[in-house]
Amino acid sequence: MAEITVIGLGSMGMGMAQSLLRAGHVVHGLDISTERTAAFEAEGGAPGSLAEALGASSVLVCVVLNAAQTREVLFGPGGAAEHLAEGAAIISCATIAPSQAREFAEMASAKGLHYLDAPISGGAIKAAQGQLSIMASGTPEAFEAAAPALDAMAATVHRLGDAAGAGSAMKAVNQLLAGVHIAAMGEAMALGISQGLDPARIVEVISASAGTSWMFENRGPHVVEGDYTPRSAVNIWPKDLGIVGGIAGEAQLPVPMTEAALSQFKSAAEAGDGLIDDAAVIKVYARAARLTLPGDA
Repeated sequence: MAEITVIGLGSMGMGMAQSLLRAGHVVHGLDISTERTAAFEAEGGAPGSLAEALGASSVLVCVVLNAAQTREVLFGPGGAAEHLAEGAAIISCATIAPSQAREFAEMASAKGLHYLDAPISGGAIKAAQGQLSIMASGTPEAFEAAAPALDAMAATVHRLGDAAGAGSAMKAVNQLLAGVHIAAMGEAMALGISQGLDPARIVEVISASAGTSWMFENRGPHVVEGDYTPRSAVNIWPKDLGIVGGIAGEAQLPVPMTEAALSQFKSAAEAGDGLIDDAAVIKVYARAARLTLPGDA
């Protein structure tokens, strides 16, 4: 049993914290939302201030949105790194650029802390089941120190190297594919609807055909149901595909499919759909072609 702090109790972080609890660990859950923190404590989460929680924890799981939040939470004034004991492990899960992961690892090492570059994949359901895929890189010591938390949160921990950066690079590859596949889902569903096909039948037939993808099978039903409750919001993709584009630009690698998908997500956000489910990228196509989608008045 370990004492662990999770910072960031959103759709992913809450499930990860719950998985750690089920594994028998003492878990502190902290969030900018006092309601989320209180809800986790009601499920058995350990109480305590930031300083108290981190001072007692051997592992910190940081599940915030981006590099700016990661920097502020870990290394800003009064941040986590000031309260963790020497030798504690930081598991950093945000999607960030590899160069930023390397920078944060150096900052952690300077304070006597282990840093694991550990982006996550699998969605909120797998987070709550302790069945995430974690793309991790860091020193052997970082993996060893983080092991109790990794074992409870992941179905698979992909060890990608002994230095931070590789985990974030692999997450960028994943996000390129995921973002392109969601945009392609919207385009394909819109094409079928424009031809008079029933949306439910499109999902049924394509899911059993060569053109399917996990994202098509997962997001297509959201369109069929007209349900854009944000499991993963549109606004995530301009950030994540922007990271992909930045990495590719540094490598002088053209990524036209990424750029096309990014354009569609930006259009969706600019139309006011940024905070709803990313399946809403189909609305960009629907508005252009004046299509009626399920759930439309």
